Formats: sequence, structure tokens, C-alpha cells
Amino acid sequence: MRDSIKNAIGNTVHDLVKAGIKTSFTERELKALGVEIPVVNLTTYQIREIRENLNLSQTVFAKLLNVSPSSIRQWEQGKRQPTGATRVLLDLLKKSPHILDYRLNS
Repeated sequence: MRDSIKNAIGNTVHDLVKAGIKTSFTERELKALGVEIPVVNLTTYQIREIRENLNLSQTVFAKLLNVSPSSIRQWEQGKRQPTGATRVLLDLLKKSPHILDYRLNS
């Protein structure tokens, strides 16, 4: 397949995924089209900054994320790293700090 066609298809697939349109591409197929799912890496400083930008204590932030306060402390101290969906959720909170505001409403 020519590179120009491959790039055009890759861009279209990327736009579909970004738009939330359901696709059934495998990771291998996406990679072949030049669409990659980036790894989320957060520093201890970024995790603390996310929490502080929300003006939340470690305990309240833990409840919001449904993790233990100990996990928050360990992430912020660099003793552990968030994993799985929590890492992605933190990345979303970094980009859209008010995404979980509905969890704080009474």
C-alpha cells in the first residue's frame, strides 16, 4: 500500500477513534496504519499538581478515584505508580480537571 494512502487511512481512523465512533480495529491493524495508543506516564509532581488543582486533600482525592489514601500518598512520594485505568483517569483529569465534578455534587 502506498504511503500516502496509508497515511490518509491512518488519519481517518485516528479521527474516528477520537470522535468516539466504535471501531473494531486490532492494535496490530492500528499500528500498521500509523495510529498508536500512547503510554500514559505521570510524574509524582504531576499527580500532586492534579490533586492540588482540584483543591482536594489526599483523602478526598482517594475517594474520588476510588483508591486508598495510602495509594495517593505513595504515588505522590514516588514509592508506587498508578496503574491501568487509574493512570488513564489521572491523565484525563490533567487535561480536563472538572471531568469528575459530578462525583462531588450532593
